[in-house]
Amino acid sequence: MRVYADNSTTSFPKAKGVSAAMTSFLDATPANINRGSYTAAYDVGMDVLKVRQLLCQLFSFDQPKNVVFTPGITYSLNMILKGFLQNGDHVITSSMEHNGLMRPLHDLTKNGVTYDIIQANTEGIFDSKDIAKMIKHNTKMVVMTHASNVCGTLLPITEIGKICKEYDIKFVLDSAQTAGSLSINMEYIDALCFTAHKGLLASPGLGGFLIKSDFAKLVNPIITGGTGSASHELEHPTSMPDKFETGTLNIPAIIGLKTALEYILSFKQGELSGIKMSLTSEFLRQLENIKGLRIVGKKNTTERVAVVSLDFVDRDNSDVSTILDEKFGIMTRCGLHCSPMSHKTLGTYPQGTVRFSFSHFNTMEEIDYIVRSIKWILNN
Repeated sequence: MRVYADNSTTSFPKAKGVSAAMTSFLDATPANINRGSYTAAYDVGMDVLKVRQLLCQLFSFDQPKNVVFTPGITYSLNMILKGFLQNGDHVITSSMEHNGLMRPLHDLTKNGVTYDIIQANTEGIFDSKDIAKMIKHNTKMVVMTHASNVCGTLLPITEIGKICKEYDIKFVLDSAQTAGSLSINMEYIDALCFTAHKGLLASPGLGGFLIKSDFAKLVNPIITGGTGSASHELEHPTSMPDKFETGTLNIPAIIGLKTALEYILSFKQGELSGIKMSLTSEFLRQLENIKGLRIVGKKNTTERVAVVSLDFVDRDNSDVSTILDEKFGIMTRCGLHCSPMSHKTLGTYPQGTVRFSFSHFNTMEEIDYIVRSIKWILNN
């Protein structure tokens, strides 16, 4: 039996039809967008526009031209942070962040940007009201993840967004662990960064961000060049989305994302998340009384996603992960998960954890099999 339980790293399987749509484009479509005066090029342009519209539908946004495609969510975060923040600016983030956010933020301290970290407890929880206490006269942004990629805890983004709006501070969201799984509304979010290959069930090498117009005007492009528009000018275009989309886009991946989004939107709101959380609930229930392991973070399914980290207290976690793979065919991720601050917060640094992350393609049979395998390892 082979069980894939590493969907926080990348989803598998992808949505049905994604690979076929990408292959069809590569094999049958002789076109780029904004760079051809012929029907095939116009058709591809309309397909890409449709993907922007589908992303707006998914995130309750109404400005398709303000949907920007990038090579991935790390690129998106870099583009927004480094395109907006300046010497003397102050930022607030959380202790549950991934290096995809923390490293560019740390880089900016070399240019005079400062930041403070709101400390979560050992369940990955903090009181959103504490953010207001950290705001300074030069605070320009709050940026943080929607859900921990280590323990799955959801952060209170609606409350945070309301505080940011009250103080006229930009709120930037990293949705790597929630896009495609949870309902997200852009009402209190100034920029939402996403990746295609996780909960959106599409291919690697594609991400992007949705950004409100007033914020987009304040963010400078950190990469400039050809856009297929305003070709007579040396100044980079300021119109959206060209301002941030330089060079040829990953069109095959965007076409694949179109198929994935249509698949996701064919389900009722909350249906996919409900399946994942049912699996997570059963997993947590069966683990509850097993000696020799610690469930890291929340022990229930309230305000969390389908990510569970385990610390095998009397065993080497990396050995456990290897045995799960080699003996039982169970694929997990072990280590610090590119999020050392989270592990320090959760009390699992430096040993890390064995992380299980589920999709709606997993089954209860697989959950039972994983638990039996864990029990065997602990008893041998």
